[in-house]
Amino acid sequence: MAKDPKDKDSIERALIRDLAQLLNENGLTEIEIERDGLKLRIARQASVAPAAPTALSAAPIARPSPSLGSAEPAASLANDLAAHPGCVRSPMVGTAYRSPEPGSAAFVDIGTRVSQGQTLLIIEAMKTMNHIPAPRSGTVAHVLFENGQPVEFNEPLVVIE
Repeated sequence: MAKDPKDKDSIERALIRDLAQLLNENGLTEIEIERDGLKLRIARQASVAPAAPTALSAAPIARPSPSLGSAEPAASLANDLAAHPGCVRSPMVGTAYRSPEPGSAAFVDIGTRVSQGQTLLIIEAMKTMNHIPAPRSGTVAHVLFENGQPVEFNEPLVVIE
């Protein structure tokens, strides 16, 4: 028995309305689902003022300069460190925080000795504070995000050596 195309359209429209409502209620800018062969992505344009460039909290790396006066961009440094075996990546999209609450000391800084399982940072996602643990013991060599910075899934955050 074939389904009426009008019913399918009304179901899809209802699904779109529900997803749009979820976006608004949770302050999200994008949501994607796949159900019964239907893949649907809803996104809204966020009104974000352009931020001033920020410096990374990473220790300098000694490298030969290809030419005088050329500076390597911070994004390139993060990309280089992303291949490091001690790179800790973001497991989710959210806002990264270096300390448990405003005004308190950071969980880790460059040079901090950490144990496996020790909290490195917090990522807030959907009003939930997610503690991100150290996957191994070592010393924090680089911190690649600023406090309160939005982060993407799989973005390099910390390097442990």
